[in-house]
Amino acid sequence: MTYVIAAPCIDVLDRACVDECPVDCIYEGERSLYIQPDECVDCGACEPVCPVEAIYYEDDLPGPFQLFLADNARFFDQPLPGRSAAIGSPGGAGRLGVVGADTDLVASHPHAVS
Repeated sequence: MTYVIAAPCIDVLDRACVDECPVDCIYEGERSLYIQPDECVDCGACEPVCPVEAIYYEDDLPGPFQLFLADNARFFDQPLPGRSAAIGSPGGAGRLGVVGADTDLVASHPHAVS
């Protein structure tokens, strides 16, 4: 089981969850954050600090956000645009740094109108 970051995070990237995560399993793409499911210890520390309520325990994902469960894993399991290999489980987001790419689902999400 794991926590999942859904659509409300797209184009927000607040990072309060990153600061709160005790195992450094929240990675930064270009437009969204992603939780590495193999590194997440299900502590839930990230969920209450998210200012846009984008983080859910996978069993609690609302219907419209269900597709983000597989998409979150896809971020780590498949090569992203501009990357020749999958990210996998590098053992900490701080070690990898900003990825600078997103899954197709996130990349194709409409940008917020200001």
